[in-house]
Amino acid sequence: MASKKITDLPQIDDYRAFFLNNTPLLDVRAPIEFKQGAFPFTENIPLMNDAEREAVGIQYKNLGQDEAIKLGHQLVQGEIKSQRVSRWEQFIKQHPQGILYCFRGGMRSKISQQWIYEKTGIIYPRVKGGYKAMRRFLIDELEASTQRIQPVILGGRTGIGKTIFLNKIKQQIDLEGIFHHRGSVFGKHVTPQPTQIEIENTLSIALLKLLHQDHTQIVLEDEGANIGSRRIPECLIKKMKQSPIVMLEASIEERINIIFQEYIIDALEEHQEFYGEEKGFQLWTEQLKAAIDKIQRRLGGVRHKELKALLTHAIEQHTSSNTELHKDWIKVLLVDYYDPMYDYQLSKNQHRVVFKGEQNEVSDYLAIKHQIR
Repeated sequence: MASKKITDLPQIDDYRAFFLNNTPLLDVRAPIEFKQGAFPFTENIPLMNDAEREAVGIQYKNLGQDEAIKLGHQLVQGEIKSQRVSRWEQFIKQHPQGILYCFRGGMRSKISQQWIYEKTGIIYPRVKGGYKAMRRFLIDELEASTQRIQPVILGGRTGIGKTIFLNKIKQQIDLEGIFHHRGSVFGKHVTPQPTQIEIENTLSIALLKLLHQDHTQIVLEDEGANIGSRRIPECLIKKMKQSPIVMLEASIEERINIIFQEYIIDALEEHQEFYGEEKGFQLWTEQLKAAIDKIQRRLGGVRHKELKALLTHAIEQHTSSNTELHKDWIKVLLVDYYDPMYDYQLSKNQHRVVFKGEQNEVSDYLAIKHQIR
């Protein structure tokens, strides 16, 4: 096999196409870099592990690039090298249309690309500019996309079914889905939220895809600046605050049932699938009690005590398959805590409300007035 020079191996920089087409990405950065931020449809199979990368970095700082490269080859050779190249080869077989990258599209991705070619004969492209260039592209596009969209904000009281409604239409972005959080003090999932960087990347890609389909009018759920411990990008939250609001309406009974399904049935199932039946039940109950305690100051001592007692009683009876008692504390929570808080927030934005109605009515309004389906 004729040896192909490392400088001859191809680079690609059509970042927009990467993200629109869900191009599989092979990330050869160290695990610590990957954890700080990555893209969807990406797998991390590093050229160097964290310790090796740190050692090479120190060598580069002290003795320069040539000595750093020499150390890198000493650390990743023989069986270690063979194992890593084999994992890349497996990825390439599964994703022949993919692309590889390192942080800046420099030496690490060039070496990975060369080793892949030497072992397999496959010319696998690398991203020009690497992670840094793709990240810069998505940040710039997030700003540009935000200027182009014309959002309609879906408002409504807690438990009204906003996420259920969003999932029925195409021209929308589910912020709570991207942020992996249900958007309230009770909203944590068993697995942690993505990093702020990952959220921004995913959000930018979602907007790119909608605009590529010529969907400038989209629906976003009414949210505060933060969802869980992550923040909505400033350019988007500013746009949301200037956009019209459509209010979803439902009866208190419907809202109780939605909250019951989400925070009792679904959340418990999520905990038990992740931790096992017994530990999952314990951690789920602890999360509920901790959430009640977090809002103690706003509830006031008397209402907090009443709510905590109702919750504790419901948990005790839950093990006897009497789950309906949860609806008692859910009703108190909605009526005494969430509704007054939402009414106060809405009073400041009443001038932005353009329509109110139940799900079918809101759906018809969006389709007729905004061509949103």
